[in-house]
This record gives sequence, C-alpha cells and structure tokens, in this order.
Amino acid sequence: METKKKLSGVEKFAYGIGAVGKDMVYMLSASYILYYYQDIMGVSAWIMGIILLVARVFDAFNDPIMGVIVAKTKSRWGKFRPWLFIGTLTNAIILYLMFACPPTLKGSGLVAYAACFYILWGVTYTMMDIPYWSMVPAFTESGKEREGLSALARTCAGVGSAIVTIVTVLAVTNIGSAISAKSANNQDLTVSNSICYVMEKDDAGVADGEVTVFSDVLKDVKITADKSEFENEISFSQDNSNYDIVLNSVSLDKNNSEMNIVMDSAESDTASIALYVDKETYNKINAGEGQENSASIVSTKEVERIGYKYFSLAVAIVFFAFILITCLCIKEKSSVDMKTASVGEMFSSLIHNDQAMTMVITIVLVNTATYITSNLLIYFFKYDLAGSNWTGNYTLFNTFGGGIQILAMMLFFPLLRKFFNIMKVFYICVFSAIGGYVILLIMALSGIATVYPFLVPGFFIMAAVGMLNVIVTVFLANTVDYGELKNGRRDESVIFSMQTFVVKLASGVAALVASICLSIFHISESDNAINAVNGSLAEGMKKMVDDIIANGASVVSGNSVIGLRMTMTIVPIVVLFIAFFIFKKKYILTDERLLEITKELQDKKNRGTL
Repeated sequence: METKKKLSGVEKFAYGIGAVGKDMVYMLSASYILYYYQDIMGVSAWIMGIILLVARVFDAFNDPIMGVIVAKTKSRWGKFRPWLFIGTLTNAIILYLMFACPPTLKGSGLVAYAACFYILWGVTYTMMDIPYWSMVPAFTESGKEREGLSALARTCAGVGSAIVTIVTVLAVTNIGSAISAKSANNQDLTVSNSICYVMEKDDAGVADGEVTVFSDVLKDVKITADKSEFENEISFSQDNSNYDIVLNSVSLDKNNSEMNIVMDSAESDTASIALYVDKETYNKINAGEGQENSASIVSTKEVERIGYKYFSLAVAIVFFAFILITCLCIKEKSSVDMKTASVGEMFSSLIHNDQAMTMVITIVLVNTATYITSNLLIYFFKYDLAGSNWTGNYTLFNTFGGGIQILAMMLFFPLLRKFFNIMKVFYICVFSAIGGYVILLIMALSGIATVYPFLVPGFFIMAAVGMLNVIVTVFLANTVDYGELKNGRRDESVIFSMQTFVVKLASGVAALVASICLSIFHISESDNAINAVNGSLAEGMKKMVDDIIANGASVVSGNSVIGLRMTMTIVPIVVLFIAFFIFKKKYILTDERLLEITKELQDKKNRGTL
C-alpha cells in the first residue's frame, strides 16, 4: 500500500524554486525565439513559423514516449529525479547554443542551425518537464494538498515567467551594449558620397509618393558597427541602429522619422539613404538652405545578438542551479512497484481517459490564445506604439502584467476559492480574459497610441492567465485519480507528458499564427523591405523608391498596424470561446465527484483490488 506524508516546508520551497527556473527558460524560448531568429538573425517569418510547427509535430511522438520512459525508470534515486537532472543539464546547454547562433551563418546554414537547436531544445525540455509535473499526483492526495502544491508551483512558475518577461529586453540591451563597447571589433566607416531619398508620409503613416532626391548633400556619413557587418553588403534601419541625421538644418532621429541605409560594400564609398518623414518635416527639409548636413549611424545589430547570447547563458545557469535544489531536496515517497505499461497500453489508457483528453484540448486552446498575444507583443511595441523608448514601454507593460499574474496566483485565486468552487473560478478567468481582449479590440479600433490605457486590458488578461495556470494543473492532476479508477492504473507520466506536449504545441501554433500575421501585414525590420536588384542593394533601394513614387508604400503602414492589433485580439477571443464550450460540455470532475473517486480508490486499496 502506498503511503504519503505531508510535504515539508523545505520540499515545498525546493519544488517551487525549480518551477521558477523552469519557466524562466520556457518563457525565454516561447516569447523571444521568433524575434531572435527573424529580426536579429534574418530568418524569414514564414520559415520560422514552419520550423516551430514542425518541432511541435515531432513532440507529438517524442513527449508521450518520454512519459513511458520515465514511468519505466527504476534507480536508487527514483524514477523522476534522474531525468529531471539529465534533462535540465542538457536543456540549459542547448538553450545557450540556440541563442548563440554564429553571425557568419547565412541562408540554408542559418535555417538548419535554427531548426536543429530548436528541436533539440524541445526534446531536452521534455526530459525535465514531464518528471517535474508528474511529481504532483505522486506527492499529494487529491483535494486541498494537491491544489495547494499546484498553486505554489504555478505561482513560482509565474514568477519565473514574469522575471524573464520583465527584464529580457532591457537586460539584452545593457549586456550587449556593455560587451560591444569593450569589443575590439567595433569599427568606423566614413562615406563620402551619398544619395538621400526623402519621402513624405500621410497621416496613416503611409508614404504618399512625394519624394525629394538629394545627391551628395551628406558628404560625411559616419557608420559605426562590428567589423563583420562591413564584410559584405551593408544594410541598417531605424530598427537595428541609432541615428542622428541633420538634413538642411533639420534634425532627424527615431522620434520623428524612419530610416534605411544601404551600401553594396564598404569599398563602394556610396551610401543610399531613405528617410520617411511627416508632411511638416518634409516641407522644412525642402525649404532649407543646406547650411548644416551630417549623418551618424551606430549599429545595434551586434548589441542585441550579443545581448541574447549572454543573457541566455545567465538564464541557463540559474535554471540548472534551481532544479539542482529540487533534485537534492525532493525525495520520492511512493513505495508502490506497479507493472509498467507498454507504449500501446499507455496510449490506450490516455485515450480512454476522457477527462484527461478534455483537459489536453482545453490547455492547447487556452495557451494558444495567450501565446499569440505574447509572440506579437514585442512587435506591437516596436512597430505600433514605437518611438525611441519602445523598449521602456514594453518593459513597463510586462512589469505590470507580470506583477498582476503573480498577484493573481498568490491572492486572487485563493480569494475566489473562498466564495466559488474551482470550476466557477475557471469560468470567471476565461471570461476575464475574453473581456480584456474585447477592451483591447476597442482600443485597436480607436487608434490609441500610448502605453498606459493598454494596462487596463492587460490587467484582466494577465490576472486570468495567472489563475488559469494553476487551475489547469489541478484539473489535469485530478484526471490521474479518475484514470486510476476507470482504467486500473495511475498514468501520471503519460498524462503530464501530454501537458508538456500540448503547451509546446500551443506555442508552435501561436508562433505560426504570429509568423503569418507578420508576413501578410509586412511587419518586420525595415531593411527586409529592400531586396537587391542585379546583386545591388543600392539598385534595390532605387526600385523601392520608384515603386513608392508610382504607387505609394510604407514599411509598416497604418493598415499593417491594424492587422497586427486585430490578430492579437480577435483570434484569441475566438479560441477562448471554443475552449469554454468544450470544457463546459465535457469536464465532469467537480469537487463532489473527486471526493467520491478518492473514497472509491481507498476502498479498492483496502480490499486489495487495485
């Protein structure tokens, strides 16, 4: 007969600190892998979307098999801790390598690197995530103890997610800037000849076809970048550089313009510059007498690339240290030596556990909705609210949202549980999130362009996300008891391997949706809009300007911004409604039913029939 004791304070701390490190790693990958490889390394959004989805299809086979392997494991350290340790160590190494892509890789080599390490990251994450969550039903009885441990773990996981969400962008910038400033690879290039295209934008931010061409007005264009960035063609924009351009005595920077600069090579000594400005600024430049002209451009490409490389290393080290505490302090309490099922039997048990399948589908839908938003959020701040302080606004929003998420798990969830059963709390959370998205949609249609009003929908969405993280884990753990009663065996590892898979599946689907959005609405770095013509970026810029004169165009137009906002709101609303209706119709494990199941299981154990 299996005996279980209440968890000690040390064990609770050790289990919780492991969740902090685990979700720091997951959030870094889930929220920033698309941005890293698309905006920094240059992989197209479509290709990254396919890579992320293919990785999830691979996980469909890998995760349940890993659950079976964990269930079959027998060692002096138990069946969970060996895989928890091995998976953490390998995943930490792969995480660092995934964000340390060599800058010399291009084309198919770059795509192969991204695909290889992202798939390996998913495999190794599964190795540690399945045993981690499988401990929940193995350590606890159903009811308050399990709910308490799940709430603790999910709260700690929320802390880990919040830390990464809050600090990543600023940490990457500061780390990258500090290391780049000390680098001996920094180099200055002064260009003597330039062609400057100044384009007028309308109120919607779209270039309306009015273009003035200035030849040789900017005699000295100073470009500061890493030495490697001057080895082939040169291309910078307002998104990967800081610039200060004075044209006909009018000062231009990120606050009042958009910019592209291209050169076919460092030796060509001719730069082609495109400047997008509003009508008032356009008229000032044309009315000027050319008394003062200068241009200084400092690349931030290496800042972000280096920043992500070393920030991921720091996260990987913290992750390993935290899980090591879990491994050293948690002792497995089960003394039952159950017959290990085959892979076929495991899948059969899962398929016949209708409550587990209901929760699997619900978790996929809920996480897909929220991950779509988290994947697009950095683009929303970078290209919609924009401005030179977009990183500050992004950090402010994430700090607020992360704080609300933690507060929801620690305070709102226990408070609501005093007045409602857990199923009603689930419904409250779903409709809180839907309400937040509706408010966000209204703001999108209203064209609000400052960060503070967006904190209102952020409150409702992030509070719901925090509580849902706890609730779905409790629900999934409850299906283990249900499955034991129905099928005669406890399949913790397989059921929790499905949670691992569906969370990653949701991130893959969300990344694909985000990739499609970025591609359809042409939301990407400005230099990606310039394609070489006959091997020349300068000719490519000239063709782009000719197209603008003929048709009007813009890198990120007002319509693109609306498309981004609509994708962030309408799609999650639809997905959450589907999740609500499936859950309401299929899930039956109420508090009363769980008490009945616990009593029936205990009776069977006492009779020796289980």
